[in-house]
Amino acid sequence: MVACFDNLGWIRFPSDPDLLAWSQAARPFARSAVADPNLGHLHVRDGTWFVGLDALPNRDDGQLPNGTPLKGAALDFIATRFGPMPPLHRAQISVTYPGYPRPRDGETEAAFGYCLRRDAAHVDGILPIGPEQRRMVREPHAFILGLPLTSAGDTAAPLVVWDGSHKPMQAAFRKALADLPPRDQSATDIAEAYRAARRQVFDTCPRRTIPTVPGEAILLHRMTLHGVAPWSQNASAGPDGRMIAYFRPEMSGGVPAWLSAP
Repeated sequence: MVACFDNLGWIRFPSDPDLLAWSQAARPFARSAVADPNLGHLHVRDGTWFVGLDALPNRDDGQLPNGTPLKGAALDFIATRFGPMPPLHRAQISVTYPGYPRPRDGETEAAFGYCLRRDAAHVDGILPIGPEQRRMVREPHAFILGLPLTSAGDTAAPLVVWDGSHKPMQAAFRKALADLPPRDQSATDIAEAYRAARRQVFDTCPRRTIPTVPGEAILLHRMTLHGVAPWSQNASAGPDGRMIAYFRPEMSGGVPAWLSAP
């Protein structure tokens, strides 16, 4: 299993009773977040995506307010592969709905076209900074853990990954940043290297959609290129849409560790 993760940059865990219990217990809290008027700004793309950053009121060990713990095979694998679980942030609750994606306010035609054609493919933690939208590593995540909270049809805006994409992305980031002093690594624009590496991935790495259901888990390498496919015209889902909780704890050691770790 470790070899599969290291080769592909992702792994999907089969349904687990502990994670199923967690997802079922998390769903009411997620629904409350979606309906919270104070989080209305997190509904974007003309209502087809609830971004849901930091929207789930979990503890830093993943336990929910009703006492349901976060545990299961995926968490055991993380402990084996990465060591003790770092403190967790409040999970993102990402929800897509029929019609996803529609243009965001102020989005250029080229940016929206990229979203449609390339599933808005990105590496988490590389953020657009300043009016010129320079790309910098400001959130060096240890990994991305996705826990589905609802079931939806296979073509209802599933997660998309590019098999093995973490390898060329990591090589590009190391080339761009590894020789810099650590204090400069998070303040250096890597947009050119980022775009070139994405092009290489699109040309050489297989694209794969990964629909998931509650009880399963998806774990991504921190540098795996991934996105969300458009919601197909005939896709099916319940009124909650496709709802996934994401944890992206930051890596101990910051950008230098983010670059150097396997």
